[in-house]
Amino acid sequence: MRVITRADVEYLAFRLAKEHLSFDEPIPDFSTRFTNILESCVLTPFQSFSGKPLYPTLVGKASVLFYLMIKNHPFQNGNKRIAITTLLTFLLGNGKWLEVDTQELYNFTVWLAQSPPGVKDQVVAATEKFIRDHLVNAD
Repeated sequence: MRVITRADVEYLAFRLAKEHLSFDEPIPDFSTRFTNILESCVLTPFQSFSGKPLYPTLVGKASVLFYLMIKNHPFQNGNKRIAITTLLTFLLGNGKWLEVDTQELYNFTVWLAQSPPGVKDQVVAATEKFIRDHLVNAD
């Protein structure tokens, strides 16, 4: 399984997103990230305990990655946009894609962002279902 790294997110967020995506607000400069939070977001999905992965499946890893990139706010601005780009890149790097309407993905992302922190496990489970329901093989 191909992992995603801080360097990948830096490349995505500030080269590809600036060139190919348009938003009402600018994407923040990479130097505005909060030290160590981004690194934690991209490392957590690949952690293991006693030799067993905490998130053993691609969907599990993708779900917690997406959740943490949104909820932990590694950037001063643009966390949801960068989280979507990171999620799609992680999936594509592993031969998968989300076949989902842009508005539906946006609505789900906003719902996740507004979810209370106390229901993290339920939100991650809902994210797994959302991803699983829309996951297709990349062409």
